[in-house]
Amino acid sequence: MDDLSTASKRFDRVVQRLRDELGVVRERETWLASAPGRTELAGNHTDHNRGRVLAASIDLESVAAASAREDSLVRIASEGYPLIEVDLRETDARPEERETTAALLRGVAAGFLRGGYRVGGFDAAVTSTVGAGSGLSSSASIEVLIGVIFDEVYNDGRIGPTAIAQIGQYAENSFFGKPSGLMDQLACATGGVVAIDFADPSSPVVDRIDASFDDAGLALLVVDTGASHADLTGEYAAIPADMRAIAAELGGEVLRDVDEQAFYRAFGDLRRQAGDRAVCRAIHFYDENARVARMATALRTGAMDEYLRLMADSGRSSGMYLQNCAPVGSPKEQGVVCALALTEHYLDGIGLGNGAGAACRVHGGGFAGTIQVVLPTEHVAGYREFICRHLGSDAVTRLRIRNTGADCVRSDAVARITEED
Repeated sequence: MDDLSTASKRFDRVVQRLRDELGVVRERETWLASAPGRTELAGNHTDHNRGRVLAASIDLESVAAASAREDSLVRIASEGYPLIEVDLRETDARPEERETTAALLRGVAAGFLRGGYRVGGFDAAVTSTVGAGSGLSSSASIEVLIGVIFDEVYNDGRIGPTAIAQIGQYAENSFFGKPSGLMDQLACATGGVVAIDFADPSSPVVDRIDASFDDAGLALLVVDTGASHADLTGEYAAIPADMRAIAAELGGEVLRDVDEQAFYRAFGDLRRQAGDRAVCRAIHFYDENARVARMATALRTGAMDEYLRLMADSGRSSGMYLQNCAPVGSPKEQGVVCALALTEHYLDGIGLGNGAGAACRVHGGGFAGTIQVVLPTEHVAGYREFICRHLGSDAVTRLRIRNTGADCVRSDAVARITEED
C-alpha cells in the first residue's frame, strides 16, 4: 500500500463508516484495502485482440475498510450509493444486476470459485476518487479492490495481481456486461507504468518501466469532455467485433493471429467482405500494436520528445482509423472531438503542437469520457484556465503515477508502521 505511514489518516473515514453505517464493532478484525485507477498511455483497443498496451496506475484510488463475517453475506456501503447486499451462496449472473456494483461483486466471487479459491462474507465501507465515467477505470478499480479483500481475508494473499485482474475482467465481461479487455484490471492490480503483451491472454507478459512525467518536467492530465458513457456499450462492443471479423476472414480468432502482410494482401477482398470500418480498425490495431513497443522504449530511455510524437500519432490513429472519438449517429454529442480541438488550438497558441513539445489523444474506451494531455508543467495553469472556461470548472485533473498496485492489509499492521515512524 503506497505510503503506509499516512494510511491511518487516509482510511479514517471508511473505518468510521464501517462502524457507523454497518455496525461493525471495534473488536472485529479490520482490513484496509486500496486499488488505484489507471490511465492508458498507449494501446487503444488492442488488448481484446491480444495486442500490446502501455498503461499506468494513478494516484486516484478506491479504498475500503472491511471486516470478515461468519456467514456468506457481503455488505458494501459505498459512499454516495445505496447499501449493496449479495449472498455468496448464489453466484450465477443476474440480468437485473447488469452494469451495477452488485454484478461486479457477484462476478468477482464467482471468478474466485472458478479458480478454486475461497470466498466468504464481509462488511465493507468504500469510497473512491476514481469517478464513474471518468475514463480512469472506476469499475476495474472496484473489481480489483474486492479481489484483494477476498485474497487477503480468505486466501492468505497467495493469488497475486495477474489472477486477480483476470477474475476482475471475467466479472466485468460476464456479469457487468461490458466487453472490456484485461488492460484496465491488470494496470490497477500491478501498479506503476507497465508494458503488457497479451499474446497469451492466460499468461500476459508484464514489464514494469521506471518512468516519471514529473521528473521530465511534464504534466500528465485528463480532461473530462462532459460527454457521458451511458448507452455506449454497443459502440464499445462493435470495436472488438469488427477486428475479430477481419481476423476470421483470414483464418484467425483475433488480429494478433493474423500476419499484417496477409491483411494487406487481402485488403480489397476484406473491404467487400467485412466493410471499410472493420478494415480501418484493423489498420489501427497493427499500427498501434507496433507503436506501443516504441513508446515503451521512449519512456524507458527518457526520450520524451519521441514519446510525445508517438502519443500524438496514437491519437490520430484512434480518431481516423479506430473511429472511437465520435459516437455513430450522435452529431450533437462529440465531446471528445471538441476537447481535442480546443487542446490543439491552445497548444498552437503557445508555440507547441500536438506531437511537438506536447501531445493529446483520446483516452480509454473513447466515444465519451476523457482525453489525455501531456504538456510542460509551466503551461498547466494556463491550459487549465483555458479548458475550464469552455468545459467546466472541474474539467482538468492532473495525474501522477502511483508505483504500487492494489493491496490489502490488517489495520493493526498499518497502526504498527505508523507508530514506528
